[in-house]
Amino acid sequence: MAASNCRMAVMLAAGLLAIAQSEIPAYAGFPERIIKIVVPQAPGGGTDAIARVLAQEMAKDLGGTVIIENKAGAGTIVGTQAVVTSEPDGHTLLMGTFASAVNSSLVAKLPYDVHRDLAPVALVARAFNIVVVNPKSPLKSVADLIAAAKAEPGKLSYGTYGTGTSAHLGGELFKSLAGVDMTAVPYKGSAPAITDLLGGQIQVMFTTVSSAAALIEAGQLRALAVTSAERSPAFPQLPTVAEAGVPGYVLENWYGLFAPGKTPPDIIGRLNRAAGKAFQSEAFRKIATNEGLVMVPAPPEEFARYFRGEEARWRKLIQDAGIKAD
Repeated sequence: MAASNCRMAVMLAAGLLAIAQSEIPAYAGFPERIIKIVVPQAPGGGTDAIARVLAQEMAKDLGGTVIIENKAGAGTIVGTQAVVTSEPDGHTLLMGTFASAVNSSLVAKLPYDVHRDLAPVALVARAFNIVVVNPKSPLKSVADLIAAAKAEPGKLSYGTYGTGTSAHLGGELFKSLAGVDMTAVPYKGSAPAITDLLGGQIQVMFTTVSSAAALIEAGQLRALAVTSAERSPAFPQLPTVAEAGVPGYVLENWYGLFAPGKTPPDIIGRLNRAAGKAFQSEAFRKIATNEGLVMVPAPPEEFARYFRGEEARWRKLIQDAGIKAD
């Protein structure tokens, strides 16, 4: 009888231990090793700069090391593929961008499914672009740009960083909503495009804040409008494209953190909270000012909704315009 009671006690204790262990969240020992944020672009750009500040600040809250690995290629597809094929344990993350939402519409067959193979963690920030021209240009407003484009269809050209970039789709959205025809001229980055804008080879750009702000301040570029839904505190004197004559126009660059698709929800929640604390840091406030960012602390579910909305709106434009990846 005593032996039977003893066995019962041992079994009960084992059962209670199993239950207790099952209730321990997956992130209890997280992180177990170095966390890597893959940036699917080359070092030195805006995405890379934002990711490095994010890594630095998240590491403080997570109590571990967070590093950046740049994996450029194929319009962010190479870096994204590296993340979706990694272990779904929260130790390999992707710094997603505008490209993450448009590649599925530009590329006939991606090597992954963004909804199945990626799990939204945190929408880091949103940013607007700026419509800029040469300061010697006769174009002094969005209305002037529309009038000139309508007067000579196809003659005005705008610089892009390649097919499907925000500088490209920003111009295509402008053409669609304003009912004008302009010619897209692709470049390998913002610097050569701006050089040609200053030289008069192209007439306008829908470029990022980081590429244009210093030149606008120095008087080397003239800004006509911002592409955001509302005026920016960074450029309060500039109208939005919508209020300047193109109703419904909104173009946002954005940055968001993703994990591999099967990452446990509690680890995603832990990473989301660490990102939220990072946004409150002085380092993030500084880069937000420099890059024209709006920080967006939000739960993963809200980021997922935002991502799907961006994907849907750009898919329609891409399909209507017949745009394909190079």
